[in-house]
Amino acid sequence: MSADLAGLLYLVASVFFILALKGLSSPTSARRGNLIGIVGMAIAVVTTLLSPHVLSFGWILAGLVAGGAIGVVIALRIQMTAMPQLVAAFHSLVGLAAVLVAAAALYAPEAYGIGTAGAIKLASRIEMSLGIVIGAVTFSGSVVAFCKLQGLVSGSPVVFRGQHLLNLLIGIAVVAFGALFVHGEAHEVFWLMTGLAFLVGFLIIIPIGGADMPVVISMLNSYSGWAASGIGFTLENNLLIVTGALVGSSGAILSYIMCKGMNRSFVSVILGGFGAEGGAAVAGSGERTVKQGSAEDAAFIMGNASKVIIIPGYGMAVAQAQHALREMGDLLKKAGVEVRYAIHPVAGRMPGHMNVLLAEANVPYDDVFELEQINSEFPSTDVAFVIGANDVVNPAAKTDTSSPIYGMPILDAENARTVLFVKRSLASGYAGVDNPLFYRSNTMMLFGDAKKMCEEVVKAL
Repeated sequence: MSADLAGLLYLVASVFFILALKGLSSPTSARRGNLIGIVGMAIAVVTTLLSPHVLSFGWILAGLVAGGAIGVVIALRIQMTAMPQLVAAFHSLVGLAAVLVAAAALYAPEAYGIGTAGAIKLASRIEMSLGIVIGAVTFSGSVVAFCKLQGLVSGSPVVFRGQHLLNLLIGIAVVAFGALFVHGEAHEVFWLMTGLAFLVGFLIIIPIGGADMPVVISMLNSYSGWAASGIGFTLENNLLIVTGALVGSSGAILSYIMCKGMNRSFVSVILGGFGAEGGAAVAGSGERTVKQGSAEDAAFIMGNASKVIIIPGYGMAVAQAQHALREMGDLLKKAGVEVRYAIHPVAGRMPGHMNVLLAEANVPYDDVFELEQINSEFPSTDVAFVIGANDVVNPAAKTDTSSPIYGMPILDAENARTVLFVKRSLASGYAGVDNPLFYRSNTMMLFGDAKKMCEEVVKAL
């Protein structure tokens, strides 16, 4: 395949990727956007395989078969509850790939057309340094995020004295080793820089608490894009440069939007995180009591309501209650009740988590509203049905200046006439903060598994 034709096909693939992002920006066009992205990637892969630089297809085919088989198994078996940690794991692979490509280019620069051993082009040395640092940070940071989300380690922030100073010193050392490598191309310096970059990724993620995990996922997505873009320069592959830049910039924009939704600066989240170590009051804390109800009580209250707003959270995902919840909503609609769904920007553990779950259950897109669209409606709402959510409806975010989630915009469920709270217990949410809404006079706790509770409400209705 000629270079001109390859360039043209890469341009077509780039346009397809841009159109895919455009399609994914709306639930109504997300499936079409996903399909466009698949077609674009197919064009990119075939064009690359037909390049005259490919001398043997043996290892390539082996990788395609192995990776494709693993991808198919994961796609068929993965549950939406495990999607956040799966995304983190995939991000780590992108970062590791960037590190391995940069290392291969260091030891065999002739194969990449960037010079000879000991005499790699200056621009290529700079590109390799950037790609390997971002890739290493992405890899180790994503591994930590995966372990936290999977429950292999505690999701609470890990903070120690002098942490920020240590991060700063290591960061300066990485920059210094990068400059030395660019100047002299010493292999020892290259690996020292890489090792410290791995350490940076580990250190900047461990202090980030569970409540910030959606931002972490988005941020690491951005990092993986920039790592791929940097290695695209090393490989002199324009499509990889463009694709990496698209992923990097879109991930950065999404991270900014989510930080804005939590009323946090991006820098403060990355450098510190928030969330308490345990620290949650549980049932019987002090003299506070809760009003406990049953599925029959909930069915009676909602069946006689005019308007119900449903607020889903990660607990709904864990219980896989979205289908039973939709059935409940459909029955209420048939009874003449206005039913809406309220989504907080950081509900769940990855961007768009709740939206995808509701779409999976065929909840109409027109019934789903973001925080800023629906918050003003709670005072005129008869029932706020909170299922598996916690931190995103916690009034402490507005009133308790000592709370680690203070300042985070929340869904004002407390303003509804009645709050039905589906939860297994009075345990704190992922941020590790007690929720005073449990103890309000207009709140009724519905203790139990979210799916089972919804099914019992459906039967009662």
